[in-house]
Amino acid sequence: MRLKAIRLSAGEELIEGPLKGYHHETYAFPLPDADGRAGAVRWKCREPRDGILWFDRRSFPSEGALIRELAGRVSSVPEIVHFGEIGLQRFVEGWTLASYGPPGAPVQERHAAQIDRLFRELAAITPGSLPLSPATAHASHAADGDCAGFAAELIRFTEERVYRAHLPVYGELFAALGIDAGPLRLVAETARSLTRRPFCLLHGDLHRENFIVDPAGRLWTIDWELAAFGDPLYDLATHLHLMRYPADQEPRAALRWRDAVEDVLPGGAAGWQEDLPALLAYKRVQSLYTDVIRAALAVARDGDALAGAARKVREAVVRADAVLGLPSPPTERRVGQALADSRRAARRGRAWRKR
Repeated sequence: MRLKAIRLSAGEELIEGPLKGYHHETYAFPLPDADGRAGAVRWKCREPRDGILWFDRRSFPSEGALIRELAGRVSSVPEIVHFGEIGLQRFVEGWTLASYGPPGAPVQERHAAQIDRLFRELAAITPGSLPLSPATAHASHAADGDCAGFAAELIRFTEERVYRAHLPVYGELFAALGIDAGPLRLVAETARSLTRRPFCLLHGDLHRENFIVDPAGRLWTIDWELAAFGDPLYDLATHLHLMRYPADQEPRAALRWRDAVEDVLPGGAAGWQEDLPALLAYKRVQSLYTDVIRAALAVARDGDALAGAARKVREAVVRADAVLGLPSPPTERRVGQALADSRRAARRGRAWRKR
């Protein structure tokens, strides 16, 4: 990827990257103008990192193709240009929304209003309104409005592709933390009674690092690889789970979402108050599985990451505790011990295979 950036940029010394990001290797750079000098705008190119684990279902085969179709429909998406077969997206100069406050901090009104606009624009994009075919292997097969079926597919993906697929490696770690597939079954039972709502386009990953605030205060939305057509309430549940609004702001954010969606998609917020707890429970359980696996991978790469990884897993356990039903959540020390034991077991396994 860096070689492509060097070939396209106005100078190797002007390339920034690889930028922070889990799924992709990304570089930002200015293009040369007609005189060969660096242009005023920077662009970014990126490719999926090798060996990355995906814990969420991907519905569109090309994020770039989706973003091009969103031009004129979603006002906060940086545009894409093509140089031969290489697509470049404009790099928004600015700061992530996380720079204004980490998860748990209040979101300023000027930013909240722009998030409302994004939800309104997404709700206006219904299945069949884009000339794109979702990837058959990963797209939802639930009929438009079948929110229970949509949730069932998400839960099934998490159980099969996240939890069970990693049991051979992390089964002992899950067991040490008191985690099994039981919480997913409980969520699945509750989700069977979800209200019918018309489907629309979902971003699927609206957290503070995926919002960029430019110097003029405009909020831009990046990283659309988890976009899908589905239950609009799922986007709200994901957003609330990841943003962690303060207790006094979260209800207002939900009400603003309701008003924004209903304004352009009548019925899009039907039954939202009754159904939101089930979808939030699913997101907390899903995050717990993925946080455990990612923590184990981080500790395997770097033993010094143990303290931070244990703290993050402990937080995930506490957030999901209402579904887990553990007599008492494991302490941070116990989580750290379980992660350290997992790391030693993995190292012994690698040593044995080398014999």
